[in-house]
Amino acid sequence: MQNDEGQNMDLYIPRKCSATNRLITSKDHASVQINVGHLGEDGKYHGQFSTFALCGFVRAQGDADSALDRLWQKKKAESRQ
Repeated sequence: MQNDEGQNMDLYIPRKCSATNRLITSKDHASVQINVGHLGEDGKYHGQFSTFALCGFVRAQGDADSALDRLWQKKKAESRQ
């Protein structure tokens, strides 16, 4: 919900899992959000990052590391185009 000035007035905005596209509810205490920093050609961090959210289901299955690797490889390929 937005007010007249266009500011977001919702108290809770749910996230979606980047790997499974499931809704991450407020009761999913096993979920994580990871920011992966982008490095420049010189190997230094310049303040840009990509955000990935993983739900507790993915982490409980033991697929979090492979899902994060797959998502990052896809993001890298998209940014190089």
